[in-house]
Amino acid sequence: MSLLVDGLQYAKWSEKIFREMRCGGVDAVHVTITYHENFRETVHNISSWNRWFERYPELIMQGFAAEDIETARQTGRTAIFFGSQNPSCIEDDIGLVEVLHRLGLRFMQLTYNNQSLLATGCYEDNDTGLTRMGREVISEMNRVGLVIDMSHSSERSTLEAIECSSRPIAVTHANPESWHPARRNKSDTVLKALAETGGMLGFSIYPHHLNNGSKCTLQDFCDMVARTADLMGPERLGIGTDLCQDQPDSVVEWMRSGRWTKLTDYGEGSADAPGFPPMPDWFNDNRDFVNVARGLRASGLAESDIDGILGANWQRFFASSFGPADAGLRKAAE
Repeated sequence: MSLLVDGLQYAKWSEKIFREMRCGGVDAVHVTITYHENFRETVHNISSWNRWFERYPELIMQGFAAEDIETARQTGRTAIFFGSQNPSCIEDDIGLVEVLHRLGLRFMQLTYNNQSLLATGCYEDNDTGLTRMGREVISEMNRVGLVIDMSHSSERSTLEAIECSSRPIAVTHANPESWHPARRNKSDTVLKALAETGGMLGFSIYPHHLNNGSKCTLQDFCDMVARTADLMGPERLGIGTDLCQDQPDSVVEWMRSGRWTKLTDYGEGSADAPGFPPMPDWFNDNRDFVNVARGLRASGLAESDIDGILGANWQRFFASSFGPADAGLRKAAE
């Protein structure tokens, strides 16, 4: 079976989901451990994951390096790599970048929809790009091996991050704006710049990012993947499902509103549909990656390209991204 890596999930973790990951053959997952949490709260979330690792050592293990994916695969487990969807976890202290990397954080978004201390989010009306602190934090993330994720960032901020970073960046969970014009999806300008600098795009299956939402068909999604392969090259593509399995609607309220507003922020939803949207019928949990593989074949992609999109491309990206920067490292694609 092909290597299988999911570039982003935020499920309500449980033994049931861990076993579904094993049933689906998922070798590694980048999991969100922080939305609006500060440093201490993020450490608490890591502590909670440590208890999961202790309780279910036959199902999951913490991932620190790309080699851990192969270890997990050989031992019948899923490697869990930590990521933050907001820079709130470093507060206003650049020194916490290295601290969190040592604790296992491997991805950090510079924004979550709103303006942060580092960059502009995709929901802001005024896109001012990277801040002074943002440029300094990018340099530090490059140094230690913490991947810059611009999934929820604005156009200018994303392009400036690509330019500023000495290492390839990622958009772990989004789709082309030309296919579905959601604020969270990315323009062809961004996608081309991402590919030209060796970055990665993870295709999202979250309904608000899909053409026709929850009614999006498998073939429409996979045909979009095939077209994006023509634009970016298949080696720059992966899957980042943004699966929020079993989460209550109170969690999507936290994701959107955090502590920054007293009002209800509906984000990509609406007052009529404020909660999590239903997933498309072809992808409800980790056992459904087989449907994605089938759809990619029907879209005419070569088997080697499908293997890359399902996991090998993420593995290669992890291998070049999670360790300290080499003196001779260049951001040009291999």
